[in-house]
Amino acid sequence: MGCLDEGHFNGELENEVSVGVGEVGFDEERVGAIGDAVKLLLQGLGEDVNREGLRKTPLRVAKALLEGTRGYRQKVNEIVDDALFPEAGLDNNRTGHAGGASGLVVVRDLDHFSYCESCLLPFQVKCHVGYVPSGKRVLGLSKLSRVADVFAKRLQEPQRLADEVCLGLQQGIKPAGVAVILQCRHLHFPDIESIFLESNHQRWANVIVSSGSGVFGNKNADAWTDIFGLLKFRGIDIENLRPRGSSDQCWCPSVSSLSAKVSSKIVPLNPAMVTAVSSILKSLGEDPMRKELAATPSQFVKWLLNFQSIDMDVKLNGTLSSGINSLNSNLEVNSNDKQICSELNLPFWSLCEHHLLPFHGVVHIGYFLSEGFTCIGKSLFQSIVHFYGFKLQLQEQLTRQIAETISPLLGGNVIVVVEASHTCMISRGIEKFGSSTATIAVLGHFSTDRAARAAFLQSIPCPTYCDEQ
Repeated sequence: MGCLDEGHFNGELENEVSVGVGEVGFDEERVGAIGDAVKLLLQGLGEDVNREGLRKTPLRVAKALLEGTRGYRQKVNEIVDDALFPEAGLDNNRTGHAGGASGLVVVRDLDHFSYCESCLLPFQVKCHVGYVPSGKRVLGLSKLSRVADVFAKRLQEPQRLADEVCLGLQQGIKPAGVAVILQCRHLHFPDIESIFLESNHQRWANVIVSSGSGVFGNKNADAWTDIFGLLKFRGIDIENLRPRGSSDQCWCPSVSSLSAKVSSKIVPLNPAMVTAVSSILKSLGEDPMRKELAATPSQFVKWLLNFQSIDMDVKLNGTLSSGINSLNSNLEVNSNDKQICSELNLPFWSLCEHHLLPFHGVVHIGYFLSEGFTCIGKSLFQSIVHFYGFKLQLQEQLTRQIAETISPLLGGNVIVVVEASHTCMISRGIEKFGSSTATIAVLGHFSTDRAARAAFLQSIPCPTYCDEQ
């Protein structure tokens, strides 16, 4: 941490860190070191670390990262040692396999998240674990998820995560064999340039990987047939597994060829920011010099610079002056027979200023067009959404800013609904997969006309961005 000149962060810990420190195994020194590095990153973005909304961000980020990588400080043996139970299996007069004598056990749909070692963004993991008991012993079912979580809560890559879960269970419970299948989803977060160039941006990178030991050691072993038979309704079969040792580098979008080609300019990186990320890796318990992590600090800083603090008002003014069009294609009718113009499902991407974790979703805009005003086109609405999205944000603030910007262009009668999935909901705290958050801003006529609000809300389609889809 010698590169940091901002003063140690420990002074802000006394009222914030006491809750939960012992539970996840991190101490004030680690929190302070990561907090100092986060402060430097925020300053590199041009932010005021003392402004309301950011003052506690270094602390929040430090605690979230340490909580999300607690697997470095956990051991499999401590989980399984007291969780093996006797189960005799079939009696001697029967032919077959069951119970603790070679009876297959499969636990499906275990939801986890892990941090991508290439870009430090969280990715989702749906884990399916099977094992064949031996020694007339079975493992408490909840422990399978806990063992998987030990390895998920580290900087990871899908195949290595599957291998480590498999090896950990094989060594911990010594069964006849272990099979692990992971369905992994990585948010494909665009950069601020590419989002205007790509008309059909893919939100997710997906991969399915597997690992086996013992009777599952051979990918063509008969034991796999039962596993795939039990997972067939989840879209998993041997044909769509990623081959081990695949040279396909598109799993992490930050290092994919698509992400590399869209940027038209090379932005020089702040060496202090890169060093700060390296110091975070070290504080988490990782080796920043490890081959797989060598480029991670630069990759993360490049991504973070999408949210650099700039004069957004200047850019918006230029866009607004040239973006007025004469047509908006979507119309609805409320109970008073007034036409509600609308633009639905405008995608957005943003970064939570509290935890520096991404959130994303769609924006829906409705308005009554006042006399003397002209409808504006979808491209202008989308530009406004992106301008306010690509910065450190809160969803409530984002909703209000969009409404206040478009209101004077349309005569003041505006409703804006933002629906979003927040990475912080799965990578910290409650770790709730599939949840979404909706926020509403109403101005002018919509603030008093309940029927108009209801008519617009009824016109909003079912979400297509949610994590479950």
